[in-house]
Amino acid sequence: MTVNSFSNYPNLFILPFFTQPKSIFMNTSFSELFEESARTVEMSPGSIIVGTVVDISDEFVTMHVGLKSEGIIPREQFLNHKGELNLNIGDQVKVTMEVVDDGFGETRLSREKAKRVETWEHLEEAFATKEPIKGVFSGRVKGGFTVNIDDVRAFLPGSLVVSDPNQDPTELEGQELEFQIIKLDINRNNVVVSRRAVLEAEHSDEREALLEALAEGQIRQGTVKNLTDYGAFVDLGGVDGLLHVTDMAWKRIRHPSQVLSVGQEVTVRVLSFDAERSRVSLGMKQLGEDPWIDISRRYPPQSKVYATVTNITDYGCFAEIEDGIEGLVHVSEMDWTSRNVIPSKVVTRGDTIEVMIIEIDEERRRVSLGIKQCLDNPWEQFAETHKVGETVSGVVQSITDFGIFLRLDGNVDGLVHISDMSWTEPGETVIRRYSKGEEVDAVVIAIDVERERIGLGIKQLDADVFGDFLEAHPIGSVVKGTVEEVRQKDATVRLGEGVKGVIKIGEISEERIEDVRNELKVDEEVQARVIGTDSRQRKIWLSIKESEIKEGNKMQQEYQQPVEEAKTMTFGELIKTQLEAKQNDSPEEETENEQEK
Repeated sequence: MTVNSFSNYPNLFILPFFTQPKSIFMNTSFSELFEESARTVEMSPGSIIVGTVVDISDEFVTMHVGLKSEGIIPREQFLNHKGELNLNIGDQVKVTMEVVDDGFGETRLSREKAKRVETWEHLEEAFATKEPIKGVFSGRVKGGFTVNIDDVRAFLPGSLVVSDPNQDPTELEGQELEFQIIKLDINRNNVVVSRRAVLEAEHSDEREALLEALAEGQIRQGTVKNLTDYGAFVDLGGVDGLLHVTDMAWKRIRHPSQVLSVGQEVTVRVLSFDAERSRVSLGMKQLGEDPWIDISRRYPPQSKVYATVTNITDYGCFAEIEDGIEGLVHVSEMDWTSRNVIPSKVVTRGDTIEVMIIEIDEERRRVSLGIKQCLDNPWEQFAETHKVGETVSGVVQSITDFGIFLRLDGNVDGLVHISDMSWTEPGETVIRRYSKGEEVDAVVIAIDVERERIGLGIKQLDADVFGDFLEAHPIGSVVKGTVEEVRQKDATVRLGEGVKGVIKIGEISEERIEDVRNELKVDEEVQARVIGTDSRQRKIWLSIKESEIKEGNKMQQEYQQPVEEAKTMTFGELIKTQLEAKQNDSPEEETENEQEK
């Protein structure tokens, strides 16, 4: 409602003059002032008017808007998104009329509603002129993000956030940025903006110039824009290049944040450039010399150096022997004797340790290191203080299907294989008699320092009667024994204490035999020939048939020899031989012959 006459405001003349700016009363009468106010100020609620700040307190801002009473507005309505108050006494600000007179002689105003109207006017102007507008990147919503432009909430589609698809948009949250309005509907309170359009517009000119000038091998200055798990994106001045984590340094880097930070100025070399796809690959380590050149000359195998532990894993640890050169100490190279080493209990990240260069693979850029090689080798010490055949004592550490492990002097383990448990019993049976922690005596039967193995034997503590017997009676020997057991198909013969032989039915006689029990009896003494042995089962295979055949052949050979020789003599040689034999006979033999005649 517009003021048309004085009758509308019966209390007009009691308006406090001291609340008006002094400039109003210098050259103008009160009636002139009122007429001017009546012509310019709309008094209806919701109208936007311009007021002057006359006072600022901790809670309110007092404004003069040309009415009989001053209006107050809560102070927080003038704060920006950072919580700051950018307002001074005397400033003119647009406000919205809420209540002209609330019944207590006060006028209530609102800055928020006026700001919202101002914002929409600003949005309309920016949309029409296609000028960028500032807003705060606030939070994520379905399909994109929200942007606060003063009191208006705009929508930013996820595809229009950044021009680089590898950049993480969430890193922009809370930042005040420029956006391009691409859709505006005041009636539906709908605003859609684009950040990518602003970026592309900013860099279009310089980007084109840079793309024309870029070439492989160039050294460029850039700014780190974003960090990812696999590298960093560097702004070269309109064009972003990827600096992969493997190209940041010659040494191993777990994450780019170890060497770079967002906003950092860096010097890089252009490794490759694809103009069509606008892709640039960058490198930092290529600015210096490759430390892998001549590494084998600097670190020959078996040499010892000091290194710094840089990382610890389940399978070992990595140690840096010089800047850019890291080697792996495998878990198997950390301790001479322990088979279940936990690397984190051996070393700590940052430790300086002595290591030995085991192997260098220049092609694959790998260095194998060892910690235990810098310590005394207990296997060598055992070999120096113990010899094969010596009796040692050890404690059972573990029992397996193939034997038992004994902990010996020097904290080394030796294996007693099941085949070395007993001369007479199966190892599978004997091994059940042992238990973990039991102290056992054994004989050293083998020492292999290179393979870190010690062979032990328990049966070697006793004499090997079977082995001794075989050594004295090899295959082909004729032996005597006593029948101990007779079965249908074979018989067992005791050849000595702890030594037995077996005669199968086919080795009894050349004639066919149906049952051995008809041919041999228990406690009968037999003579047989050794035709085979089985050291594992500790058996000796015997043959009576072979023994008899060999004996018969021998007798026949002795009988036939003179006859065969006679066949080859002439008649004269035969007479001569008989005469010589007769002359050789003694006189006693001749007398005896005559008496016999």
